[in-house]
Amino acid sequence: MHRSGQFWSRLFAAVVVALVIAATSLSLLARALEAGVAKAAISSSGPSNIVIGFVGGFISSDNQNHGPVKLAQRIRGSSPSGTYVRVFENRRRKQAYKLIVHLLDVDHDGVLSKEEKDHARIVLFGHSWGAAAAVLLARDLRQQGIPVRLTVQVDSVAKLWQNDSVIPDNVAQAVNFFQTQGVLHGRRQITAADPAKTEILGNYLVDYRKNPVQCPEASRWYRIFAPGHMQSECDARLWSHIESLVREQISPEPTAAADTAAHWTVPTR
Repeated sequence: MHRSGQFWSRLFAAVVVALVIAATSLSLLARALEAGVAKAAISSSGPSNIVIGFVGGFISSDNQNHGPVKLAQRIRGSSPSGTYVRVFENRRRKQAYKLIVHLLDVDHDGVLSKEEKDHARIVLFGHSWGAAAAVLLARDLRQQGIPVRLTVQVDSVAKLWQNDSVIPDNVAQAVNFFQTQGVLHGRRQITAADPAKTEILGNYLVDYRKNPVQCPEASRWYRIFAPGHMQSECDARLWSHIESLVREQISPEPTAAADTAAHWTVPTR
């Protein structure tokens, strides 16, 4: 009888241990499945488009009288689902870089995979110092191997220590608009660091002597000393064309770039 009691006692203990092991295994499996589902949900929650603009000079990024801000508002108001749009002051380039990396890191593991880097269509644009900031941001992203679909420079002005003329090879397409009126005017020509990887859509002269634009919100200083630079910033026709270029890149199935040369003048050399 004593031996029989020990047998049943040991059997009971073995059954209890087996049940505990089974329960633990099921719990771990459930957690793994939950983690997998969560990771898949996170992976699909990142933005499919990231559009970043920069204003020029010392302009505030929320000043609604300026071209880049107006453009961002229009794109934000009617863009494909999953599009992130934001405008920065040109001095906030590093902040913009950190934001893009954060948006791409959808699983929040601190490391960007190739899939995360390629996930979003990135478009960068800006005016004056902001145009130079867009090129420099593209160069920053290149260090992480992050591709950029399009950069747009409008009357691009680089600060003394900057170079806004060479487009890095992580950029697929780039376009430059400039004018030559007044003491302040933009870079005439941009080139590709690697023409095999970057298509320069054009360096286009916008002649405000022939086709002046009214800028009622502009300061007296701008009107006297930098009339062309002022007009490039508030030129509704120009910014509407840039909007078309941006939308072509962020559409679900991007199309070929618009016929830019049909609208703007290519300067003679």
